[in-house]
Amino acid sequence: MLLCGLMCPLGSGAQDDKDQNTVFKTAVDQLLANTPRDYTSINDVLYPYRGDSIKLKQFISKAKNENYLEGESYALNVLGVLYRNISQYERSIKLHKKARELAQVADNVELRVISLNNVGVAYRRMNLVKPALDFHTKALDISSALKNPSQEIQHNIAVSHNSIGNIYLVLEQYDLAMKQFQKSLIIEKKEGNQLGLAINYQNIGYAYEQKGDLENALRNYKLSLDFNNQINSNLGRVICYNSIGAVYIKQKKYIDAKMIIEKALEKVLIIGDQFYVAESYINLGWVQEEMGQLEASERNLNKGLNIAKAHNLNFYIVEAGKHLSDLYAKKGNYELALQHFTEAITIEKNINNDRNLRYVNDVIIQYENEVKNREIKALANENELVKFKLERNKTIFWYSILGLAIIAASLIAVYRNRQLQQEKQILTLEQDMLRNQMNPHFIFNSLNSIKLYIINNEKENAVYYLNKFSKLIRKILVASTEKETTLADELDTMQLYMTIENIRFDDQILFNIKVEDTINTASIKIPSLILQPFLENALWHGLSSKADDKKIKLHVYRTSEDMVDIAITDNGIGRKEAAKIKSGKYLKRKSMGIAITKARLANFSKSYTEDYQINIEDLYDNSGNKAIGTRILVRIPTRTTAMRTA
Repeated sequence: MLLCGLMCPLGSGAQDDKDQNTVFKTAVDQLLANTPRDYTSINDVLYPYRGDSIKLKQFISKAKNENYLEGESYALNVLGVLYRNISQYERSIKLHKKARELAQVADNVELRVISLNNVGVAYRRMNLVKPALDFHTKALDISSALKNPSQEIQHNIAVSHNSIGNIYLVLEQYDLAMKQFQKSLIIEKKEGNQLGLAINYQNIGYAYEQKGDLENALRNYKLSLDFNNQINSNLGRVICYNSIGAVYIKQKKYIDAKMIIEKALEKVLIIGDQFYVAESYINLGWVQEEMGQLEASERNLNKGLNIAKAHNLNFYIVEAGKHLSDLYAKKGNYELALQHFTEAITIEKNINNDRNLRYVNDVIIQYENEVKNREIKALANENELVKFKLERNKTIFWYSILGLAIIAASLIAVYRNRQLQQEKQILTLEQDMLRNQMNPHFIFNSLNSIKLYIINNEKENAVYYLNKFSKLIRKILVASTEKETTLADELDTMQLYMTIENIRFDDQILFNIKVEDTINTASIKIPSLILQPFLENALWHGLSSKADDKKIKLHVYRTSEDMVDIAITDNGIGRKEAAKIKSGKYLKRKSMGIAITKARLANFSKSYTEDYQINIEDLYDNSGNKAIGTRILVRIPTRTTAMRTA
């Protein structure tokens, strides 16, 4: 009897498996016989097997043998989602990209858009913002261009908006994110897609939470939970439980928070999605830390940290590290507290750089390339025009020389005059090119200087420095259209530049401008943005490696009537020490700023009675052994040749 009791269920299970395999084989054979192209028809047959990787792989093999591109693409996308849900992102991306290739060969827009969105989601889960945004934007562009989009295309438009909104969340642009979620919500409500509604309400709640509006955050999280309960989504419940728990912690409702986070952990351990397993352990450790349960908190935070490290979940590595730092500080273990805090901050900076700097740099480089291409095209057209004029003048000259000698001499004079004018135009173009080469570089450095306040959503600082930055951009745009500027405007621009650069030095730079009372800065003309490279060198070569007491002084005075002297003095480490540091760096960038500045000053000085001068002096202490800074003296002429003639 015991043997029968053990064997009967096994026999029944085997029979069930056999029946299921028969049903699956029949469905696959029917699908391969009909080979439908649209997503809905394929999904109707294969939907029951979306969670069975073995059957999906079997179908992929059969579809490949039958050259059924649409079926293979569909199954590859479904399999990729399964791998994504267990945090195997690289494998997931590979499958989705293969699905996209097959969709392109089959000329199937639906499957192509689905593949693009799936690749974007995987990249987003890996915190790779730039490729994620590229893939989702491409999917949205293709979908929006269709005149009569199918229901699946409509759904993927909603997915694209939702995913782009999630990317804005990563970049901490919460208002922009909510606009994308609202667009997605409109489509999901129209289609009656409860899963889509659950996802969008969850994301809107997160945006409110990050903005500090906890009541609206909680309301949207609970709306999301209602929809997840309606569709019986355990993963959705886990996400909502964790989010609601985090809000309860911030509201100091620790008992409620602990209960709901424990429910999340219980369910997610069954599901096995390591992304949310890590989140649940970290949230549980967080609330236990707030409740004073330090030992239990330490265990759970370390569990979350280890899972995050195992799956390269950098965001949760940072979260776990910060909470562990607070925990060890409470336990009096300041060495471990500092270790975890340093590790978290380092990874967070890398995430910020990967998410934003690389993306901003790409945009700036693209902008610079476009500007240079336009300049090259304009110069080429100008060159053709000059050649045409020269040929025309040459023809006129040779025909005229056959006539009267007086006419020939007149034509030669005209030709010579035009040649001089063209040379002057070329010189002006060269000056414009040198100035335009400075501006993108100057803008790029300024953008990098204010990146952290934009990313960290420090509102007051962000508004303050963005106002300063907008004034700086306006001045640069004006300067790019003018050959010269007044010394007063230049000093104002440099004050703005130093204010913005000082962000990157945590406002440690004491910058002072002193102008002697006898100098009228509004009447003195100088080349625009001529002082910026010297201030930049003082900052990044003189002061960046210095620990504290960082000062830059800009002094304007006269030593002669025909010149104005501008001295820029820093109390940095000196040129010799800066050169040693630079030589030890792996990557070395050749700076062209000073060379371009000298070329511009040389062209500027041609209209003045005196030539410009630049002197660089190394400053030492009384013993003459220790460098205490660098002093750059720029002498700019102020009396033009026309003034001397008058």
